[in-house]
Amino acid sequence: MRFEGTKSYVADADLKIAVNAAIALERPLLIKGEPGTGKTVLAAEVAKAIGAPLIEWHVKSTTKAIHGLYEYDAVARLRDSQLGDPRVSDIKNYIRRGKLWDAFESAERPVLLIDEIDKADIEFPNDLLQELDRMEFHVYETGETIKAAQRPVVIITSNNEKELPDAFLRRCFFHYIRFPDADTMREIVEVHFPGIKQRLVAEALKLFYEIREVPGLKKKPSTSELLDWLKLLMVEDIGPDTLRERDPKKLIPPLHGALLKNEQDVHLFERLAFLSRRESQ
Repeated sequence: MRFEGTKSYVADADLKIAVNAAIALERPLLIKGEPGTGKTVLAAEVAKAIGAPLIEWHVKSTTKAIHGLYEYDAVARLRDSQLGDPRVSDIKNYIRRGKLWDAFESAERPVLLIDEIDKADIEFPNDLLQELDRMEFHVYETGETIKAAQRPVVIITSNNEKELPDAFLRRCFFHYIRFPDADTMREIVEVHFPGIKQRLVAEALKLFYEIREVPGLKKKPSTSELLDWLKLLMVEDIGPDTLRERDPKKLIPPLHGALLKNEQDVHLFERLAFLSRRESQ
């Protein structure tokens, strides 16, 4: 069971090593990196590559660790008892399985994605330590213990919005997805747009990396935003000559809404265009 990348996902050597090390050690793989660098997609591609089912747990700010195990719907049971529903005699009818429960009882060794773990409360990672270590948990309402028949491949993503506890980090194999260089980005573009005109890619990448290097940019455009931009350039039939223009009045790139995602960055480029016009006068 080894990950060597897939036709639809360009993984560098370091990322392949990290995935395979986590599988061999049976440790959760903690993935960090800029938004849009393919952290979430990685789990789906690993599952595809090793022929495993994928179970996704997308964490929100209100998510608690218990939600990944199970939830007991006491309100529904009380309502059904008042209505005389015979199901109330079996408490299991009101236990809703969480994603960890699904992963533990999967017939095949699954890939479990815990996505954006840093969105939840700071105690969330610590509350999962025992379950991820022992691969089992107790259901207090029924008295049963749910134990994993085989350890799932656990991939955890984080956008670095919060620091994760040291005790949690010790149990993970860590990898930071660096932002792709120009050569790797060309490979990624070719995967998504086979046969795309290389002159267009060359000019688009040049402009894209120039934008990322602008001082004071609040949000740098990501890989996914570059792909969206390239798709729009092809739909609108905007060629490399248009991208090559350095007219001060057109400093903001065409269809910039795919790359610049807040008004501060748009205003920054407008100010740069104004300064460029003044210098050219």
